[in-house]
Amino acid sequence: LSESGVPQLVQPMIWDYAADLDVEGKVQLIEKYRRCGFSKVWFASAFKGATGVNQSLTLIGHHLKNQLEWLEVSSRSPPDVLEGIALTGWQRYDHFSVLCELLPVAIPSLAVCLQALKNGGYSEEVKENVEKLLGMSNLEIDTFMR
Repeated sequence: LSESGVPQLVQPMIWDYAADLDVEGKVQLIEKYRRCGFSKVWFASAFKGATGVNQSLTLIGHHLKNQLEWLEVSSRSPPDVLEGIALTGWQRYDHFSVLCELLPVAIPSLAVCLQALKNGGYSEEVKENVEKLLGMSNLEIDTFMR
């Protein structure tokens, strides 16, 4: 790969939507990319649409844990390797599937995930900020929002 010149033309993106990433495995994967000549990598996480083909509601806690895991991967990687993170929100699993987790029900998850990434983690202060931004009195992370 390094001799082909490809690492000077593209930046790989590592996709994983799990709430329990193999952090050490991701760090090792980044090192493999660097040894092949890639100086930058991207991460891809999800704020909705990655937990079931017919999922109707968004479980914020799952997606928040995914962001926190990616932050851990970032903190354990060389400081200059991460180019960015693509925060995805899938609407369906394939073109023949029904729509899942429509955007309106996922807006609280999007807000939580963005604030967690922006602040480098999740805290009571981040939760209160999201509640204020969305005009909510009680943001539910570990259950489906009512």
